[in-house]
Amino acid sequence: MVDTVVLYGIKTCSTVKKAMKWLEDRGIPVRYHDVRKDGLTAALLEGWVEAVGWEKLLNRSSLTFRRLDEAQRQDLTQARAVALMLEHPTLVRRPVLESGKTVTVGFRPELYEGLFAPTA
Repeated sequence: MVDTVVLYGIKTCSTVKKAMKWLEDRGIPVRYHDVRKDGLTAALLEGWVEAVGWEKLLNRSSLTFRRLDEAQRQDLTQARAVALMLEHPTLVRRPVLESGKTVTVGFRPELYEGLFAPTA
């Protein structure tokens, strides 16, 4: 039995769309959470940071990041990065997938294959 799968992202992100299609094509039930509309909580972000690290979670190549003041982008710490991601959810690298206790960031078919491979 598959654990509850939650995919976090934004509807306009092409990578989120690819991940969602991959899951749907394999009949994997997924709950979608739009980080822009539905928001994020500090507890959720802290859990992701613990699982994957804030450096991996923060999308420094995003338009949102590039639009931040130079002072906001410099000398980032975990606490400052989490605060920025809470204020600007589109700074989170997408998609974030939670399946049971596993958290992954980004979409690569081989990564998802490993997560959802049938167990004998």
